[in-house]
Amino acid sequence: MKQAAIIGGTGYGALELIRFLEHHPYVSISKIISRSEEGTEVSERYPHLHTVIKEEFSALDDKTFEHIDIVFFATPAGVAKDILPKIKKKGVQYIDLSGDLRINDGEEYRMWYGQEPPSQGLQKEAVYGLPEFYRESIKKAEIISNPGCFATAALLGIIPAVSKGLVDPENVVIDGKTGVSGAGRKQSLMTHFSETNENVKAYKMGSHQHTPEIEQHVSTLTGKNPLISFQTHLIPMTRGIMCTIYADLKRAESIHDVYQKFYENHPFVRMRPEGNIPQTKEVYGSNYCDIGIHVDGRTNKLIIVSVVDNLVKGASGQAIQNMNLMNGWNEQESLSVIPIYP
Repeated sequence: MKQAAIIGGTGYGALELIRFLEHHPYVSISKIISRSEEGTEVSERYPHLHTVIKEEFSALDDKTFEHIDIVFFATPAGVAKDILPKIKKKGVQYIDLSGDLRINDGEEYRMWYGQEPPSQGLQKEAVYGLPEFYRESIKKAEIISNPGCFATAALLGIIPAVSKGLVDPENVVIDGKTGVSGAGRKQSLMTHFSETNENVKAYKMGSHQHTPEIEQHVSTLTGKNPLISFQTHLIPMTRGIMCTIYADLKRAESIHDVYQKFYENHPFVRMRPEGNIPQTKEVYGSNYCDIGIHVDGRTNKLIIVSVVDNLVKGASGQAIQNMNLMNGWNEQESLSVIPIYP
């Protein structure tokens, strides 16, 4: 049984790691680390874990990672890039759920995240953990950079069309919508009930940090170098991301078949039948990404709708999917849950 530690134990990402890992046959959670909650029982802070998790939150010190095989960083950007070089040991696997290791170019990271970038050596060691595209590299990795929630939905939606030459990569527009849990657990005016309820808000106009991540991997995977127009919106719901993607068609034949074939060996991407468009509720609490497409013959555009649960396929579920691949286990281990509906 491998032993796992979670750094950043009070956030929603950590809670989802706990929920899925509790049922994993090959992994046990040894440490849940939170400086602010050190010594507090996890179930005291989160009563829904009463009788399930009996441990206390741990401190981060010199002995924290003794006998630990897998470390998850469920922390905000800026934490993993500083801590990881200090604790890194050969043979231990590290999975970072933040954006610290996602951007290859240090200047790009500085511009979009407003922080000093990680060292180039650390950056080069990290493998981008989108299993549908980088499965073989993930299997050999010791450090995984888990993709962003919006980037996951957007890349899974657009890559088949661009890579197969179905659309013009120079004119792609992505409209992203997310529930409030995507902003994390920390209180803010933007996610205050009175501000969010019965309201739809565009935010981070033209400046969302997942933009360069999307562009980087469209370029890596297709050889194209597009400038993608990506805009995010906050929706008054708890979970879920929907990316609606618009692209100019170059050829329209058999688009659904192209997508179906592209993802036929990827268990967590569900291609909807023609004419069937997914909703966020239909992947709620699961590691699925559901995709639907529509050809608008009047405007000659391909419209792609891609939905994920931002806390699962967009974060913790995908992290566990990566962990499974890194260890040679069944990719679906502990993740084959039916979405919660209604």
